[in-house]
Amino acid sequence: MNDEDLDEAARTIPLNLTLALAALVVIIGGMKLGSSLLVPLLLSLFIAVICTSPVHWLHRLGVGLRLSVWLTLMVIGLLLSLLGLLLVNSVTTFTEALPGLESQLYDHYLSILNWLAGMGVSIRPERFSEWLDPTKATQLIPALLGEVGNILMQSLIVALLVIFLLFETLNFRQKVSQALMNPAPSLQRFNEFSLTLKRYLAVKTLISLVTGVLVWLSCKILGVDFPLLWATLAFGLNYIPNIGSVLAAIPPVLLLLVSPQGGIFPAALLAGSFLGINFVMGNLVEPRVMGRALGLSTFVAFLSLVVWGWILGTAGLLLSVLLTMTLKIALDSHPQTRWMARLLGPGHERPVVPQEEKKASSVDS
Repeated sequence: MNDEDLDEAARTIPLNLTLALAALVVIIGGMKLGSSLLVPLLLSLFIAVICTSPVHWLHRLGVGLRLSVWLTLMVIGLLLSLLGLLLVNSVTTFTEALPGLESQLYDHYLSILNWLAGMGVSIRPERFSEWLDPTKATQLIPALLGEVGNILMQSLIVALLVIFLLFETLNFRQKVSQALMNPAPSLQRFNEFSLTLKRYLAVKTLISLVTGVLVWLSCKILGVDFPLLWATLAFGLNYIPNIGSVLAAIPPVLLLLVSPQGGIFPAALLAGSFLGINFVMGNLVEPRVMGRALGLSTFVAFLSLVVWGWILGTAGLLLSVLLTMTLKIALDSHPQTRWMARLLGPGHERPVVPQEEKKASSVDS
């Protein structure tokens, strides 16, 4: 390569970088505008990926593929229906107990005001009275009912998408083989990506489930009301890195703090149990089970929380780690983009050499 070719290649680098950044801005803007469509698609895709494992397990036992899909959907639908009924019962009981909790909270509020006044701190009580105005709470009921209706509609769309996606995966390999001239490398990379993603989703879901069970036991032992509600909240928020466990601990700790059978010491015990559960599961069990190759650096995890939360809203907070890990696994499955996946990792992971590269190196030697 002569000097003119080198100069031309150097001049094209800023242009390609500018075009790549412009394309990235357009993609992010389109994702933000279409977040209402992307959220159910992404949720259904992750659920379908998780459901493919029991489908293939049933098929290995001798059950037909279509029958395996229907059996998996029936079992998951039954479990979700039972959980939904229990949650509706807990939420209804919690709503009925709200007036009593409000009066207890108001008593604690008055005692705090008296304590602060005794310390010489002057606070305007009418400002807090405006915050605790019950008329404002009644104005939020129509908006809350609208959100519940939206969640139910989104759940129905997600359920239908999961059904169609599961049946679509039955002949996916055949479609790829017919569409590509040389489908073997693409199928191998997709197989690596699919296996790693399914492993990550299965382990993350199992760890979140164990976290929810431990939170339920802690709430039962310490006498916190509505333990199933707080366990389900801990299960869902466990997908949010860094701040998910803190958000899940706030409602039950405050409830135990103002309840008659609670107090400062039981609330501190409950907060300590939340911290202990999330420290053990998030810092000891999860890295050991998943391995460093399926980890993210702390900065990338927090940055993904901010970016996906801005693009997709509340659902982006829940899916931030899943989306970033999916991107990392996809980048790691191709040799030309594997360096980007290394930048997203914790920094001291051992690189995994694919089988095709191992064979090439052995042939060369």
